[in-house]
Amino acid sequence: MPICWVETGSERADILQFVHRAKQRSGFEFAKRYRTRLWQPSFNDRVLRDDEASLSVARHTIEKPVGAGLVDSPHDYPFLGSTLYSIGEILEAVCWQRNGSR
Repeated sequence: MPICWVETGSERADILQFVHRAKQRSGFEFAKRYRTRLWQPSFNDRVLRDDEASLSVARHTIEKPVGAGLVDSPHDYPFLGSTLYSIGEILEAVCWQRNGSR
């Protein structure tokens, strides 16, 4: 499953540099251990315009692991998080409830 990243207020060059380094370092360690590739050759990114509903995009991103059957709730997904908001605050903002209703 693709990894989704939502970030606000940063320069595009910073995210490109971050992704390159993260994939390089984790891919190297993974290949040493498992003798196979970890990452696809590229990644998809998208910059939100001011008029786009960022909460709608965040909800879509948060629901991906649930939709893929990896977890029953975003609360259970260990890779969901933010440096600015708690998981509860994020889920409350996007109106996600444990039973999946909105």
